[in-house]
Amino acid sequence: MHLCAEYFFRVKVPPPPTLDELMQFYEKNWLSEGYESPEEELRYKAYGKDILTKFQEIHNQDFNIPIATERSFNIDIDGVKLRGFIDRVDKLPTGGLAIVDYKTNRDLFTAEHLENDLQLTLYQIAAEKIWQLPVEKLTLYHLRSNTACTCAPRHSARLEEARQLVVEVAGNIAAGKFPATENQFCPCDFPEHCPYHRHEYLINESQDTQQASLLPVLTADTVEEYAALQKQIKELQLKLDEVKQEIIGYCQSQGMNRVYGKEHAITYKLVERAGFDEDVLHTLLEQAGLWSRVLSFDPALAKQLSGDESIALDIRKQIEALRKVMSSSPQLWVRKLAGDEE
Repeated sequence: MHLCAEYFFRVKVPPPPTLDELMQFYEKNWLSEGYESPEEELRYKAYGKDILTKFQEIHNQDFNIPIATERSFNIDIDGVKLRGFIDRVDKLPTGGLAIVDYKTNRDLFTAEHLENDLQLTLYQIAAEKIWQLPVEKLTLYHLRSNTACTCAPRHSARLEEARQLVVEVAGNIAAGKFPATENQFCPCDFPEHCPYHRHEYLINESQDTQQASLLPVLTADTVEEYAALQKQIKELQLKLDEVKQEIIGYCQSQGMNRVYGKEHAITYKLVERAGFDEDVLHTLLEQAGLWSRVLSFDPALAKQLSGDESIALDIRKQIEALRKVMSSSPQLWVRKLAGDEE
């Protein structure tokens, strides 16, 4: 699909390729590998034709030749060489640039996704460095729906953050730091090296007697036992809450503070927690010169400050640099595998 979009816009003079020409290019460059069956391949191929038909219809109108298609770049960011390809760069009537990146994602892009897309940010840095013109529009083009999802360009602080991230990632690569990060594309082609998937890989390979001897002591049965026990705890907690509410309701309706069983007694009390109206208290104590005595350090507020773009970047970096691990505790989560019954 990317090749077809490039072919459509990479012309020396208008008009762009006709629909027949675009379809001929599509057929010529179609790859049959990777499909589970001939029927699946035919479905995907027909789907691609539908997308390209609409693509040609939309962009054939008011066609303008872009200043670049599939443009490679190799820029220097504080000594780090960053190489990549930009799908399309348009010259706007205002004199600025518009960057278009084609995507075949299943879902349409949200405004939040556009604002946080690092790839678009790096493309802006590269384009402004190559052409010495301001980027005025950033677009992720959703090919499945032929929808251009556009946002404003990044401001200077965001661009600087991206540059710093490139330098940081390059430093981690040079130091051999490759922490595993889960996302929607997991697992990758190297599950045997991933701390999130390695155990599953080892279990699947355990039929090989030589590999089985390398398995850790922890077995699949232990994992299932933990999940079953946690499920029992949740069920018991729900039952405990039901019984608790029954006892509280009885005590409140009957005006009692203690109820008795055969071997136990349960005392009921209504415990009240006192508090203050923060704004009113703040005003009162500040007027009395006492506010400083009730101030306390709030790590959550400090973390918010490190991400507040209204604060100078160097101050935010200093705040972030002060963060460190104060304590740690192991945690476990249970997730039901797709298709399994409770």
